[in-house]
Order: sequence, then C-alpha cells, then structure tokens
Amino acid sequence: MLRTLPLIDELEAALSSGTDARRIEMLTRVTDLFVGGAARYSEEQIGIFDDVMVRLMSTIETKARSKLSYRLAPIANAPSNVIHMLAFDDDIEVAQPVLQTSVRLQEPALLANANTKSQQHLFAISKRSSLSEAVTDVLVTRGDRKVVHSVVKNVGARFSDAGFRMLVKRSEGDDDLAATVGTRSDIPRQHFLVLLEKASSAVRTRLAAENPQASSAIEGVVAEVVGGIRDNARNSSPDFAAAQAEVERQNRIRRIGEAEIYQYARERKFEETAIALSLLCDTPIDVVERALLDPGAEIVLILAKVAELSATTTKAILLLRAADRGMSTKDLEQALASFNRLQPETARRVLGFFRTRVKKPAETMVPPAVAVNG
Repeated sequence: MLRTLPLIDELEAALSSGTDARRIEMLTRVTDLFVGGAARYSEEQIGIFDDVMVRLMSTIETKARSKLSYRLAPIANAPSNVIHMLAFDDDIEVAQPVLQTSVRLQEPALLANANTKSQQHLFAISKRSSLSEAVTDVLVTRGDRKVVHSVVKNVGARFSDAGFRMLVKRSEGDDDLAATVGTRSDIPRQHFLVLLEKASSAVRTRLAAENPQASSAIEGVVAEVVGGIRDNARNSSPDFAAAQAEVERQNRIRRIGEAEIYQYARERKFEETAIALSLLCDTPIDVVERALLDPGAEIVLILAKVAELSATTTKAILLLRAADRGMSTKDLEQALASFNRLQPETARRVLGFFRTRVKKPAETMVPPAVAVNG
C-alpha cells in the first residue's frame, strides 16, 4: 500500500523549503519509489505519483527534468501528466526521451506536439518505433530536411496517400531523399512512377540497382533506365497484379466499358483505371500510365475520346489525376471544353503516334495543341 500522507507531508516541506537541492532530492526519492514498483501500482496510486511529481517538476532545473524524462520514458504506465509535461518542455534535452520512446504519450498529444513545437521535437518524434499516418502527415509537411529524411528511413512509420505525395514533391532536387523514398516497400506505385519521372538520372540508376531485374535495363541511356524500372515496378507490384486480376475477371463477366472505368476512377483506383483504359483503347499500359501521370491532360483526353467515353467519365478520370497534379477548377473546365471539341478521328490519329513511341519514354510526348484544342 502506498504511504501517501508522509509522502505529501514531505512534499509540502520540500516545496516550502525554497531550495532546489531539497526538491530534487525529493523528486529522486519519489521517482525511485515509483520505478521500483511501477508494475504493481493501480491507476489510482499512479495518479498520486503524478500529482506529486508535477508539483516538484515545475520548480526544478533542466538537468533534473532531463534525468526524470530518461527514467520514465521506458515505463509503459508512467504518470500521464508528467509524461505530457516532459514532452512539451521547450528544452529538447528534457522532451527527447519521452517523445522518442514513451508509449504513454497518446496520439493527440503527439499531433499537438508535432504541430507546435520545434524541429528538434519533430526529429525526436520521427524516431519513434511506430508512427501513424496522421502524425507522419505533419512531419513531412512541417518538418525540415533532417526530420523528413529521418521519418522516411523509419520502417515503423506509415504514410498516407497525401504523405507520399508530399514526399515525392519534397524529393525534387534532393537525390538522397528521392532514393530513400523510392526504396520504401510501401510506396504506392503511382507515386513511385511520378518519383521516377522527376528524379535525376543518378537516382534512377540507384533505384534500378536495388533490383537485379531492373539493372538489366541499364545500358547507359537514362531513358532505358526509366523504362526498365517502370516495367519492373509494374511486374513486381502486388497492387498492380491484384488490379489486373480484378479487371480481367470483370472483363470475363462482361466486357469492360465506360461504367467500369467511371467506377474505378470515382473510387480513386489508379491501377484499375489504367488497365481498363488500356483494354478499351487497345493501347499499351505504359502509354496509359504516362497519360495519367503526365502534368498535362492532353493524352488523357485523347484516350477518353478514342474509348468513346462521356464527358462525365472523362471528368472522373481527370479528378483522379487532380490530387497529384494540382488541377484547378479552371484547368478542369478548360480540359473538358477541349475534350468536347476534340474529333474522334483526330484522337485516333494522335494515339497511333503514341503507340509507335511507347518504347521511347525519355522523349517528350506532347501532341500538337491543335490535336486537342482544335
């Protein structure tokens, strides 16, 4: 049984004595008592320790608070208010142990910390053994280069679609980050392809070297490196394999048509949309994927016209791209106007041009403006 009355009496004496040494001594005794029996204490008893430690913490120096943080951080049932105070301490020497390892620190507190505290605090958070998508969203958006590199290397970190999109964006001009992002096993394939398109030749070569199958495509020409990685990413991707199996199953039941493409696009299923468009247009998947990933909308409009899709379905496909490409409402309206003006024969002729160029990914494949805008 925890002897609370003598403890509180000593606490009051320590607080009223006015000496830091006495308070630190008292905190050390209380901490020793807690650490020695943490596994046996009830939540009510831990609450008493919490109250005592909080009162002592507010009056002691950084060094003593830091020591307390190191001692409490590994303990799963450490006093919650103390842990919270330590995590939000402005001095990173105090906050770091708790931010990095304490399981007592709940996600709302981690989010609040990541949104308001220093880059050093964010760096400590990036080192936690596991991180949710909500927390990494903040780290990759608000964190500096050191923070972003750290969290990307963390195998226990999970990233949302928006998080990967931001990582690809921040990888531009940063070869080390691009290479690390590109070698994560959980990166969605569409983000990997965008990363490849934006990466330097050195990064593409490094990514190819990660996989012996991709390295065979390297013959000293950057275009072939990109093509080899793209093909290998597709062939080895479980997401693509599952999508292909689903689309082929659907096509056996009933031939893929506009209704299926509309549904895939609305549900933001990148692979399924690309595969279905490839089938409907009788066009290599590489052409379709590049259309969906290209900054411009021209090739998508051409594919949609050849597939005899409606403006509604074409809009759904454009919106599928919009999150990654930042298509504004005005851009969307202009693209749909171009689609309505585009003649089917013109679209078929231009698509034939792309089919012949599919093995030359390094060359810019942008049709003449007249082909779409008329």
